[in-house]
Amino acid sequence: MADDSEKSEIKTDGAKDEDSSSDDDNSNVNIAENDKPVKTFKDLGVTEVLCEACEQLGWKTPTKIQVEAIPVALQGKDVIGLAETGSGKTGAFALPILQSLLASAQRLHTLILTPTRELAFQIAEQFEALGSSIGVKTAVIVGGIDMMSQSLVLAKKPHIVIATPGRLIDHLENTKGFSLRALKFLVMDEADRILNMDFETEVDKILKVIPRDRRTFLFSATMTKKVAKLQRAALKDPVKCAVNTKYSTVEKLQQYYVFIPSKYKDCYLVSIINELAGNSFMIFCSTCNNAQRVALLLRNLGITAIPLHGQMSQNKRLGSLNKFKSKSRSVLLATDVASRGLDIPHVDCVINYDIPTHSKDYIHRVGRTARAGRSGKSITFVTQYDVELFQRIETLIGKKLPAFPTQEEEVMMLVERVSEAQRFARIEMKEQGEKRKRPRGEEGDDTEQSSGVRKKVRGGSMNQKSFL
Repeated sequence: MADDSEKSEIKTDGAKDEDSSSDDDNSNVNIAENDKPVKTFKDLGVTEVLCEACEQLGWKTPTKIQVEAIPVALQGKDVIGLAETGSGKTGAFALPILQSLLASAQRLHTLILTPTRELAFQIAEQFEALGSSIGVKTAVIVGGIDMMSQSLVLAKKPHIVIATPGRLIDHLENTKGFSLRALKFLVMDEADRILNMDFETEVDKILKVIPRDRRTFLFSATMTKKVAKLQRAALKDPVKCAVNTKYSTVEKLQQYYVFIPSKYKDCYLVSIINELAGNSFMIFCSTCNNAQRVALLLRNLGITAIPLHGQMSQNKRLGSLNKFKSKSRSVLLATDVASRGLDIPHVDCVINYDIPTHSKDYIHRVGRTARAGRSGKSITFVTQYDVELFQRIETLIGKKLPAFPTQEEEVMMLVERVSEAQRFARIEMKEQGEKRKRPRGEEGDDTEQSSGVRKKVRGGSMNQKSFL
């Protein structure tokens, strides 16, 4: 088993740490207002080896939240980072943590708590990419994966543990020899979502078994009452780095709505995907069942759609995500499991097939497109039952959305073929349900094999050459 000496080879030149602290807690606010605008990570105090890593990742200039949070974190202070989704929050806490590791290498140095498994894997990828040249070891501890193999990974004492709260508690209570008593950093990413998912009890338990003398970073897109309460309990004299306190969506996002009768939602969806052929889509549904059904429906019409929802096994969830990221699938049907934090650079259009019941979730969903300065579209389906929810969203973002232009006659021409595809999708859903009940049966949650049904749908593949 590797010990701390393994890391002592790490170059420690230029690792600025706790000695450059400033008396003014708001010093971070002025950084961006200096006469000379911040151009590089080096200007923020990031050491050379990490600046090179940023360059290799294509991070040319720091984002607003990074400009605000990194210098404060390097001064040794606790940080509350509030920023819109897609704003580079991971880099804002990863770089100061890696810099601290460079200054004094230690196993089980950092714990990062996240609300979803996918986000945990994504954060691990970023840490591994940024820390590849300095030998950083990470471990992802989430549900849906064998406890024993995770215990073996923890026994090797990685530097960074990225975990969902529930599974981490399982290991703290049941895995011999694993403890976080020497922890130096705690990060709570998407803290509002962690607390909304009723992880409060788990977070309290974790806070009791980690050192009080630690650094804490709390990152969240929104500042809820629960987050404020957690801040009081877990952070010492934190500096608040709020890039955007008003709920908003990025400027380059073109947002639309479509007002449609509930029974024709599928027809409008197929019509819009056809009209915007060649783009990649993330389509948000309110339930796992609906995400699965619409994925099957689209596949039956020859559109390469793939689902991502909580009832799929962890391997298949990651498989779906990777197929979409690698562009071998053009349409991802997702529940809100994918609305927070996931960075998929090439999403051209987000469609809210089911309107979110919480207005703030709208911001997170549409934040999957128009990331990192790119432009993107979002289209929200509003039925006769959704008017009030839609008005709440407009109030929250402070703007009236324009209607997306659709030709009703053209949409109605699709009714017959879509109805047939719906019927086949229902048959397949039933078959998959029966398969799951059989002992050791194959899980039917991938929809990769549409039982050859789509060949039976008259008209074949919706003229969707770009999707095949």
